[in-house]
Amino acid sequence: MFRQVSRLFHATCLLAIGLLTVGSTHLMAQELNWANKMLERQNIDFGTVARGADTVYRLKIRNIYKEDVQLLGTRTSCGCSKAKLSTNLLKSGEEGYVEIAMDTYKFMREKTSNVFVTFSIANIGTVEVQIPLRVYIRTDVVLTPGAINFGGFDVGAGKESTVNVAYAGRPDWTITGINSSNPLVTATFVETSRSGGAVNYQLIAKVSPDAPVGDFGGIISLTTNDVGTPAVPVPFNGRVEAEFVITPSLLTLGNLVPGTTKALQVVIRSKKPFAIEKIECETVDGAFQVKLPTTTAPVHVLPMTLKVPDLAGPLNETFTISLPGRPNVIQFKATGTIISAPAAPATNPAASIPAPAGVPATTSGL
Repeated sequence: MFRQVSRLFHATCLLAIGLLTVGSTHLMAQELNWANKMLERQNIDFGTVARGADTVYRLKIRNIYKEDVQLLGTRTSCGCSKAKLSTNLLKSGEEGYVEIAMDTYKFMREKTSNVFVTFSIANIGTVEVQIPLRVYIRTDVVLTPGAINFGGFDVGAGKESTVNVAYAGRPDWTITGINSSNPLVTATFVETSRSGGAVNYQLIAKVSPDAPVGDFGGIISLTTNDVGTPAVPVPFNGRVEAEFVITPSLLTLGNLVPGTTKALQVVIRSKKPFAIEKIECETVDGAFQVKLPTTTAPVHVLPMTLKVPDLAGPLNETFTISLPGRPNVIQFKATGTIISAPAAPATNPAASIPAPAGVPATTSGL
């Protein structure tokens, strides 16, 4: 009996030690979770998509720590997915992303995968983060191409693009409605053919001329009479480009000493030749001097000179460029800080005058 109890006690001890080891490992895993906290989300579900649809997600990564974070690389657990980093280094407060995509051409029905991203902080350690992925790829609906790609176009111009939607299955399958996630992107559809169970539609999407400068994207959702899976998501993306590009758009001047002079340069580019009529400042009169170009060209280099005013504090200036015959103007900004000039060190006039040769220097005192 004693021997049996001893064996039970020995087994219990081993079990306890094993539990402690597992617990310690779990705690260590929790300690390594610092990298997961940088992710916008911990998993990605693309939902149900048509075959051939572009399924791309840019998972945001933000460095919430004081230390620099290195992004050492990515890998995936399946050939159905791929991942690409936007940067290999994030300083404190900086943001980047890992672009994740699923292959909906070669694969069908439900697919799951994992993306692994390796993070490292000097003197803290390296950890690999796992991001689970899921998508269901329909076999009856095909998009060609996989997304409505508007590409880049000038602001105010608007843009139109199309995609073909092919269905194979029920002979009465019909698109009944349409909805866009972006009010500046609208769409219509036209049935182009129907034969037996094969139905083809053309989807025509338009971007409004009111769309602002910058990248945009979203989903156009097609509603169908398919009770099981009534929605067909069609992704779209594009970029509205400014007519004029100013480099740099913000002049960062840093610390400035009153009375000093600083040389600056701004480059303005456009797709078409243009002329500059005048440049005006909003606040600091006479501090900035610029030589206006006299020619009409697609690129203008503006050499500027700043004579720092005798006024300590922040320096924020907005420049307005007027173009001949155009009501619209171009603007760029400058920012810096005017610091007080350092005071000259105090000197003793008597001590600065050397004593005559052979006469010892004397000091006065009480």
